[in-house]
Amino acid sequence: MPNNVNVYDVMVERGFIRQTTHEDEIRKLLGEESVTFYVGFDPTADSLHVGHFIQVIIMMWMQKYGHTPIVLVGGGTTMIGDPSGRTDMRNMMTRETIMENGRRFVQLFERFLEFGEIDPDGRPAEPGKAILVNNADWLLDLNYIDFIRDIGRHFSVNNMLRAECFKSRMEKGLSFLEFNYMLMQSYDFLELYKRHGCKMQFGGDDQWSNIISGVDLVRRELSEQAYGMTFALLTTSEGKKMGKTQAGALWLDASKVSPYEFYQYWRNVEDADVRTCLSMLTFLPMDEVERLASLKDAEINTAKEVLAFEVTKLVHGEDEALKAQDAARALFGAAGGSGEGGDMENVPTTEIERARFSGEGVGLVNLMREVGLISSNSEGFRAIGQGGVFLGNDKVQDAKMAVKEKDFTDGALIVRKGKKAYHRVVLV
Repeated sequence: MPNNVNVYDVMVERGFIRQTTHEDEIRKLLGEESVTFYVGFDPTADSLHVGHFIQVIIMMWMQKYGHTPIVLVGGGTTMIGDPSGRTDMRNMMTRETIMENGRRFVQLFERFLEFGEIDPDGRPAEPGKAILVNNADWLLDLNYIDFIRDIGRHFSVNNMLRAECFKSRMEKGLSFLEFNYMLMQSYDFLELYKRHGCKMQFGGDDQWSNIISGVDLVRRELSEQAYGMTFALLTTSEGKKMGKTQAGALWLDASKVSPYEFYQYWRNVEDADVRTCLSMLTFLPMDEVERLASLKDAEINTAKEVLAFEVTKLVHGEDEALKAQDAARALFGAAGGSGEGGDMENVPTTEIERARFSGEGVGLVNLMREVGLISSNSEGFRAIGQGGVFLGNDKVQDAKMAVKEKDFTDGALIVRKGKKAYHRVVLV
């Protein structure tokens, strides 16, 4: 373990930890031995998003300090759907879609964690190396009667109905299918304890009810002590979840959100959120985090640039982070800043035939929709009416304007919506 520092103290300092089942015991355990722990990820989409990334960062910190992560892909639990934090029931997914999503999850996890093999006895062959499991292996072929007799008997319906993960659903209706989710997740912990010696389960703070149920099931079934810990969800200073863009979730897959778009999201966070993001999403030392977060006025942009670069480097690699940084600097110049060191080649670009801009040209709103700056014409008209659309440095006043060849400089034109969304149109 680095410098005999306890990773529990590191996580407290960086603001990760929210709830623990046995605080003193957990801290002692993490400071004295290599602990096997797990985090579950249900593949409800074909990519991880930034909400998952907090859990990934936790696993990276734990591995850095010599502990053994188990990445559990929820191929079985996704067949049911986790009701935690939801006001409606998830759409049912086919087994084939779930398995394909899980495969894509694994490709992303391999960027962040160092994986190893499993011994014949089920233990990690090398402590500290992550192992990968899928709960479909033990959930999909369960005998329901045996499961209810052996596992269901440990769960009090009265206690379950008081759990936070169910409360938000009671008014609109909680299906019996979803009611089983807590049993499934708890059973995961029991199986991982027996198969791999897993002593701890981690998760977001919305998973607290499920985690303590798993700890309790291990105690009841095996008479063994297990532990649970939850971590802060990534929220703004106003308490809103971070990681939402106009196009949807902030995905970690470059085919869904480009490294440039990913970089720009972090470059444009609110001043009040810089410290939280630097602390929770980077590996910068805390004294450097505090120094950057203390910058004021225009200087805080330096901290945001560091944040954007560091997070993009972790997710997409240093080369892509540098390209995104160059593109952002180039666009800053195009919007009236210095633009020093910028490289327009890395700016999101669409090539369009020159002939389309001759004569009457192309309607600006149609152009913005074509290149993906807006999702509908009404959104474009509204943005122009609110003074939020620019061609180069010039604010657009006429919502019905047509873009013509004369509006381009050296065959290129920067279209901007608001402070954050840019696109470069190049004539060919």
